[in-house]
This record gives sequence, structure tokens and C-alpha cells, in this order.
Amino acid sequence: MINTRDIIEDRERQVLAPYALKSGDSQGRKHQEEAPRHRTHFQRDRDRILHTTAFRRLEYKTQVFVNHEGDYFRTRLTHTLEVQQIGRTIARALGANEDLVEAICLVHDIGHPPFGHSGEATLNQLMADHGGFDHNEQALRIVTWLEQRYPEFNGLNLTYELRDGIVKHETEYDVRGNHPEYNPDLRGSLEAQIANASDELAYTAHDLDDGLYSGLITPAQCRDLALWQLVEESTGMDTTTLTEMDRHVFVRRLIGILVRDMIEATHTRIRAAQPESALAIQKLDHNVTAHSSEMASMVAQTKTFLYENMYYHYRVVRMAQKADRFIKQLFDAYRSAPKQLPTKTQARLRTEELPLERVICDYIAGMTDRYAQEEIQRLFEPFIRP
Repeated sequence: MINTRDIIEDRERQVLAPYALKSGDSQGRKHQEEAPRHRTHFQRDRDRILHTTAFRRLEYKTQVFVNHEGDYFRTRLTHTLEVQQIGRTIARALGANEDLVEAICLVHDIGHPPFGHSGEATLNQLMADHGGFDHNEQALRIVTWLEQRYPEFNGLNLTYELRDGIVKHETEYDVRGNHPEYNPDLRGSLEAQIANASDELAYTAHDLDDGLYSGLITPAQCRDLALWQLVEESTGMDTTTLTEMDRHVFVRRLIGILVRDMIEATHTRIRAAQPESALAIQKLDHNVTAHSSEMASMVAQTKTFLYENMYYHYRVVRMAQKADRFIKQLFDAYRSAPKQLPTKTQARLRTEELPLERVICDYIAGMTDRYAQEEIQRLFEPFIRP
């Protein structure tokens, strides 16, 4: 038997929960295209994201540690894949649309500039008089305009639901967008909420792992954390010291506990709300996808700990200050002499009605950590070939 799109869509209607978004009910794409034969519309979205230049560049973009600091540490790409895996697990358990969750997870970080949140803060400061900079907005720009892969249209021509998931990406560090085109009065779909929650869950657990591996934080510092104590009790470990294998076991159990709580707490909220459609989820006055109140308190304590002991560790702060200087130097150099920009980027100044600053911002935001550092050398080191 060959599974055609129609068969897969019929299976979704039979298997998925009534409050899940069905690919056959998609509001479609901005530009009309022939429907795929053996994939759903959301599966096509996922595949298009995977083949973008922006997605490939995530391999050399910072999560917390700059790329050259070691091959072990997570990058934007490995973080994205971990979010995808967690998102699919939660979606499957709740009867949500796994393909849409996967696509939103894969696209959620493609708008990040080099050097992580430090790079984003600097670009936003530099663009304060020109519309600012936000990585969610940049992700939308990438998929609707900047990626050039089809002769018929700019961008990727993704479905409305996927673009809505980008706009409504929200975490503790990200504010939900307010685009009139994407019903700002409605919350994100269940699938978008799952992607958002998976993002937060992943970076909390994995930043703790990276912090322990790097030595920026130690087991002794963590032992007063309620979440640490919960995992310690669950594994029966003595975490006075952790071997590498102990750390793997510990972090794996931590993720399992967080995912299970997320699934069970979300299911409880869904049962209380009794939504009969995907739209009913979006009309609620609260997100249904979240931890239980007890777990949320423990996670909040852990995040505060990571801020104080890892994100503000002097080694991380030093790199953040370097990143700030690098991006300011690049921005000022291009603005003072736009002819230093690549020929293709200069052409945008002639063909698109955009200010110079936005074109420069797009160019810098697309850089990897490594490319940005090499560009600094090309522009400012006298004996480096330009």
C-alpha cells in the first residue's frame, strides 16, 4: 500500500485529538501550489525548513558557549534537534499534530544572530531607530522573504499555521508577536504551545548539563535546588561528585521527569477546558501547555540558579562583551562604507525598498559565530586577506 496525502489526512482525523490541528484543514499558503502527493502540508513545511541555508547555519551559532570553545557544547542546531525530539514526544502523548510541532520546533531558532542572546541584544540596540531586532521577527522574515529557493516567490511559502507558530513563539525570554495578519487576540495553537514549552524545557535541562560539563557550576552548588533533589531521590544517586556517566544518567532522568510532568499537567488543563476544536484551545485565556504549579516553581528556582551561576559567570560575560564589540564594529564598518558588503547584499539596496541599516542587520543576523569572527579579521586585521 502507498500512503498518499489523502490517506494520511484521513488517518489524522481518526487518530488525532479533536483539539489538534489537522493538516487537511490548513488555511493554506500565500502562493498557490500543487498539493504534495505523498506528504501532508505540514510535512512539506518541515522538509522545506530542513533544506534552508538558515537552518544549516545553526550548526555554528551559539547556544551559550561560543562554537570554538569545544565540540561537546550545544549549538543552536543541536538544541533545535533536542527541542524537536521533546516536542514530538509531548505531541504524541497528547494527540496533537506531531508533524506541525516538529516543523515549528525546527524553525523556532533560525532567526537568531551570532553569539546568542548577546548578539540579539546588540542588534536590537543598533536598530532601535530602524524597527529594532527580534529573532522571532527575523525568523518570519527568513521564511517569507530572505530565503530565495523558488523562482515563483520569495521565502518558503509555508502554511499559515506554521507562520502563526513562529509569530506566537513565546517563552520566559520571548514575547509573543502581535501581527494583525495572525489573529493577535488568539493564543498559539496547541502545537505552537507544545513547541514553546519544549524549547524552555530543553534549554533548562541542557544548559544545566553544559554548565556541569564545563565546570562553570558544580554538583555541590546544585544540591540545594528542589529539582536537583527530586532527581537525586529518583535515581538514588549520591551527587556529591558526578562521573561523566553519572551526569548522563542524571540529566536523562531530569528530562524524563520534566516531560512527564508537562504531559500530565497539560492533559489535566485540557480536560478541565474540554475544548472541542483547535480554535477552542486558542480562544482560552491561558496556555494549556505548561508544568504543574509545583514543578513550575522548581523549574523557576533552577532558572534563577542558572542565571546567577552560569549565564552571569565571568567567562560567559566576557564572551558576551566580546560579542557586543564584534557586532558593533561590523555594523559601523558596513554603515560607514556599504561597498564593503558582499556584491549580492549590495544589490538588495538597489532592488528592495529597505534602509541600509535593515540590509546590514539581515546580513549580520545571518552570520555564524565563526564567520562573524573571521569577518572581523578581514575588515580590521591589516595582514589578513579581505
